[in-house]
Amino acid sequence: MEAEADEADGDEPAVGPEGGSGDEPSADADADGADEPVEAKETTPESWFAARKAASEAPAEDSSADADADADAEADPDGDAEADVDAADDDQPVDQPTTMFKAVRPPAPPVVDQPTTALKLPPSLTGTGDSDSERTSVFLPLRADIPAEQKAEQAAAKAQEAPAASAPAPAAPKAAGSAPAAPAPVQPQAQAQPQAQAQPQASGLAEPERTRQQPLPPLPPLDLLAELTNTPPPPPTPLRTTMRRVRIWTPLVLLLLIVFAIVQMVRPLPAPALTLTAAPTFTFEGGELKLPFPTEGQGAVEVEGVGSMGTYGAQKPAPIASVTKTMTAYVILRDHPLKGKQQGPEIEIDQKAADQGKAEHESTAAVQKGQTYTEKELLELLMIPSANNVARLLARWDAGSEAAFVEKMNAAAKQLGMTQSTYTDPSGLLDSTMSTPQDQLKLAKAVMQYDVFREIVNMPNVTVDGIPGRIENNNNILLKPGVSGIKTGSSTPAGGNLLWAANTVVDGQNRRILGIVMGAKDAAELGKKLQLAIDNSYKIIQQAQDDVTSAAVVRKGQVLGYIDDGLGGRTPVVATKELKAIGWPGLQVKLDLTDGGKAVPHSGKAGDIVGQVSSGTGAGKVSSPVALQADLVEPGFDKKLTRVG
Repeated sequence: MEAEADEADGDEPAVGPEGGSGDEPSADADADGADEPVEAKETTPESWFAARKAASEAPAEDSSADADADADAEADPDGDAEADVDAADDDQPVDQPTTMFKAVRPPAPPVVDQPTTALKLPPSLTGTGDSDSERTSVFLPLRADIPAEQKAEQAAAKAQEAPAASAPAPAAPKAAGSAPAAPAPVQPQAQAQPQAQAQPQASGLAEPERTRQQPLPPLPPLDLLAELTNTPPPPPTPLRTTMRRVRIWTPLVLLLLIVFAIVQMVRPLPAPALTLTAAPTFTFEGGELKLPFPTEGQGAVEVEGVGSMGTYGAQKPAPIASVTKTMTAYVILRDHPLKGKQQGPEIEIDQKAADQGKAEHESTAAVQKGQTYTEKELLELLMIPSANNVARLLARWDAGSEAAFVEKMNAAAKQLGMTQSTYTDPSGLLDSTMSTPQDQLKLAKAVMQYDVFREIVNMPNVTVDGIPGRIENNNNILLKPGVSGIKTGSSTPAGGNLLWAANTVVDGQNRRILGIVMGAKDAAELGKKLQLAIDNSYKIIQQAQDDVTSAAVVRKGQVLGYIDDGLGGRTPVVATKELKAIGWPGLQVKLDLTDGGKAVPHSGKAGDIVGQVSSGTGAGKVSSPVALQADLVEPGFDKKLTRVG
């Protein structure tokens, strides 16, 4: 319409006063055409190009066109009237110049920078005025995702609501006599979309976006992968479950196997051990042993290091008289040992010992006050003439008092395992000092380990400076072959007693036999009772010396056992020489296969010594080396890998 007005002004540059009267209706028509462009098109048809151009330029120049039209109308009312007359006369379409078609881009909406807000609710909504650090969180689970079918239904409903919302509301009826409304500018559809988009942005400025849901716990790995890849997990089946477990556990199992193999290889090997496979015992031929034990009292006999040859009697505690001095000598030698030719410290005789030496109803030594004797000399006076006053003197010298020494005697008995023995004095004069045959043999084995003691008790007589004459030993069988001690004892309650030791030669070696005879009372006098005990002891000694013998319990080259490497490997071992054990008819001896105090090796050559086989204990022990029958090889990789213990 603006173009037509310009053309009209160009064709009619001057208008006379004649046109002034006819300008009024034209001006009204022009005004109506400005308010309602559709009706103007019906009365004044235009070419297609003019309509196209007007439609494209109308949005951009809406405000400017209205202003220009008003200005032109006021400045040149005659020209407008003439233009309307020409437009009414010209009914034919006018060919307009061809123009270039150009896409009209709507102006972009202004970019609004919205502030970033913290994802938290204001204090007014929470209802508390606590600070962030004091408030406690409340877990709110996420709402479940909307299924795909529901999403499709919601999208269709929104699509149906959109055209209805975009349709213009019906125009209100014009009031009578009101001026016609101005024509609405024609805008392309592309320009309406930014305006529609600007509305949510404007509403976004009013309230920042906030996250109103709390996160749920993380999904399982497979479900999370399916959600990220937008691929639903396959339906579970036993096969898929099994394969999934295999894929998950196989690498872990392989790693554990590798670690297990390495650990098995670096673990230290178990210590090899010798195991006896030969018969663990050997019984001597000849039937049951029968020793000539007396019919009264009690006693016992044993071969040192081998075992007991037998016992007789009640084996109950009984008075032992002067046999008590054996324990006195043991405590003195234990506390003040003598080696080789040593005589020991000198001990002065006190007044008490000198006075007790004059007693008539007990055995004593005639010592004088002020005399000095060595420890060995006093031990000779203690064991050979059985001097009670010397026993008490040694007790005071060792412990300070007799009572203190008695305590040491009982403590020593307990250490030796003499559980049925009680000592109340160092001499044995008191009947309350009691013991058993088995306990006295335990003491005899311990005290006979001292060389000085064995020398003293094997002396039939002795001469001591300061004491007139030669002192005879009450044990008058010491001159018999093989008899070597130990101590006599006699009293009315105890009867005759003899703790003895004898030797026998077996395979060129001396073997010690120990025994005791207690409670010999089948005699009228005390001296005869003691002699009865000595005679009975000698009968037992003779029979024991004849019965003690030796026998080959292991032959040279005999397989005795094997070395167990701890992983299932076994290597046989053999004796390198014949082994003879000490015994007597009917005795059953035990064989022991040991390492001989050295660690058994993990590998070795055939013939290497790896241990010993033995029989007996202490002085009666006999042994023979054992060697490998074949090469001993260290366990291989397969055994190391498969070991469990």
